[in-house]
Amino acid sequence: MRNVRRLTALSLLGVVLTGCGIRSTQVPTDFGAAPSRVLCSLAGPDVTAQASRGLPVQVFLLCGSSLVAVDRAVRVPDGTADSRRRVLVAQGLLDQLAATPSAAEKEAGYTTDVRGGMTVGGPRPGDPDDALRLSTEPRDLTSYALAQLVCTFSDSAAAEGDGSVILGGPGKEPPRRYACTDDLRSRPGSETPPSSEVTGG
Repeated sequence: MRNVRRLTALSLLGVVLTGCGIRSTQVPTDFGAAPSRVLCSLAGPDVTAQASRGLPVQVFLLCGSSLVAVDRAVRVPDGTADSRRRVLVAQGLLDQLAATPSAAEKEAGYTTDVRGGMTVGGPRPGDPDDALRLSTEPRDLTSYALAQLVCTFSDSAAAEGDGSVILGGPGKEPPRRYACTDDLRSRPGSETPPSSEVTGG
């Protein structure tokens, strides 16, 4: 009788173990819906940029922990003098940086740390000819916002095309030359834009 009970228990245990077993070839897949976009990757040109008519430009937005270039356009009236044109381009870039990212950009993970209301003007007497004066002191900007501005301006018609830009604020302090580096694009939150003093123009 004891043997019968033992055999019955073993049989039941075998059934339970078989029913609860996990096949080695099965992979859990219930992780919710797959993301519709790869982070920091847009499927094509942004609709906002396509709809804008003007000078094609690029601005650097934040995505993940890096700066990523995104296509934009700024409007500059025909016949604008070169000196004025540079300032208009710079203001257009600043406005684009401060604008809320489009729905497609948000979905892909893009953000900006540049706040609206900031303006940019040309050099003051004694400044280098290619200097830009912000309505906010560069040192008062967040590290992310300053990195966005430096990399966007230095890669545009607002600068001399050498990978740097001369920026100053509204105060009496002389402007400084800032450079956009690979390290700054990769780690805008922890890297400070390399800068140096400049002499008057």
